Amino acid sequence: MEPDATSAEAIEAGRARWQARYDAAFKRDREFRTLSGLEVDPVYGPPGDDPRFERIGWPGEFPFTRGLYATGYRGRPWTIRQFAGFGNARQTNERYKMILGAGGGGLSVAFDMPTLMGRDSDDPRSLGEVGHCGVAIDSALDMDLLFDGIPLGDVTTSMTISGPAVPIFCMYVVAAERQGVPVGKLNGTLQTDIFKEYIAQKEWLFAPEPHLRLIGDLMEFCAAEIPAYKPLSVSGYHIREAGATAAQELAFTLADGFGYVELGLSRGLDVDVFAPGLSFFFDAHIDFFEEIAKFRAARRIWARWMRDVYGARTEKAQWLRFHTQTAGVSLTAQQPDNNIVRTAIEALAAVLGGTNSLHTNALDEVLALPSEKAAEIALRTQQVIMEETEVVNVVDPLGGSWYVEALTDRLEAEAEKIFTKIREMGGDGTMTSGILRGIEDGWFMSEIAESAFDYQRKLEKGDKRIVGVNCHTASVEEPLEILRISHEVEVEQRRVLAERRAARDQEAVEAALAALRAASKGDDNMIPPMLEAVRAEATLGEICDVLREEWGTYSEPAAF
Repeated sequence: MEPDATSAEAIEAGRARWQARYDAAFKRDREFRTLSGLEVDPVYGPPGDDPRFERIGWPGEFPFTRGLYATGYRGRPWTIRQFAGFGNARQTNERYKMILGAGGGGLSVAFDMPTLMGRDSDDPRSLGEVGHCGVAIDSALDMDLLFDGIPLGDVTTSMTISGPAVPIFCMYVVAAERQGVPVGKLNGTLQTDIFKEYIAQKEWLFAPEPHLRLIGDLMEFCAAEIPAYKPLSVSGYHIREAGATAAQELAFTLADGFGYVELGLSRGLDVDVFAPGLSFFFDAHIDFFEEIAKFRAARRIWARWMRDVYGARTEKAQWLRFHTQTAGVSLTAQQPDNNIVRTAIEALAAVLGGTNSLHTNALDEVLALPSEKAAEIALRTQQVIMEETEVVNVVDPLGGSWYVEALTDRLEAEAEKIFTKIREMGGDGTMTSGILRGIEDGWFMSEIAESAFDYQRKLEKGDKRIVGVNCHTASVEEPLEILRISHEVEVEQRRVLAERRAARDQEAVEAALAALRAASKGDDNMIPPMLEAVRAEATLGEICDVLREEWGTYSEPAAF
């Protein structure tokens, strides 16, 4: 007979296991105390039996509700990873150096709209958009400039792009090669999550099947060649920003993740090898406790499904590692200084929920790309939380709270209901077929639209109050000075691109693109020929156009 996991004896045995892990991983070289001088333990648990404890557990132990590591932030704080990109590669490189020089721990690349859509800066459809919502990247030489003076072997980089993620990844690899960095030692994250594009953000190039083929090729390549690199960051952030509830964000995001697990398994990959290369990206919204509960529930759901449904045996394959960004949709153009407060509260929720890395939005992002001053305030927000509040002292400090545990259980139950619905839509019991059917039928879009409409209705009726918008509207604030991208950025980017095309070996480019086209018609892994095209300075638009010609484009089905 199995021992009762919620008994006092079992809980004490778990405490002993946690203590052994903690002692093995952490050298105690200082005491951790409150501001008043009271010493605090690394983690707290019940003094006796607790009927909830099988679902709560200890940090660093299945089901990982309380975090992946026994030491929590005592062992290693979250990575401060500020999202940045604007204008051309040289301008963004300067911002990256500012972020790193000011104490940022990692980089996160924002791309402009033409890049996100796989278009070159001189494409007629790029007119007026170059450098405006992120950095313009046309070829590997832009990637060289983007990371000039930033050793790619020493910094982890996240790139937020999905449709043309694979050619952008190839440019990143080539930039590392040109720096002399062994490619196998690269560490970072590529978003690549095409499911959420069809569900929420709408930045795709092809129909789902060829996108999934590219993602599968990337997963195979990284598992074999770049083991520390995360080729997929499953993104709930954009789902939430589109209007989803916390439960929908949780469920749709994890369902997408399960779909990618099924993709890896269909390629014959070992789940214990490829699953650690999956990471997640969540929104931290303004409902403080609900967000903390969401993060805790996400870890628990993922671990259970990975072990019980997909057969993951190792802890790393059961871990849900995630980046968090504070909620862009919570920012207001009215009284924008209030956004500093909102961002700090949301960031604290992410930290108390155990995020592995964090981006804090700038106060002016509702109006434009962040100014240098606003970007520094956003960075300092994280540093104040990390250095001054002492929240790093205790792992999962809200664990055991009746409210937080009840919310965690409720969100998990809501997510499970949604998983059942998605699998039923597919017909064959897989998450992938259900997701594809939901995309085709417009089901995800409809569910999110209904939630967004409900929120807007509450806002207009005054049931949801937002300071500076529908309450407390009087203000002494003056208009903000915002960052403006000059039209000269586009003119210069187009000029430089023309010079690059004139200077490159055109025969080598055409041969590389022909090899890529041939690979797209067969079953070979497409990463090697794409790398060759990038090394020859083929542009992003040229690479994507070859694939568009072979695979066609995609239009979203009309839904009413």
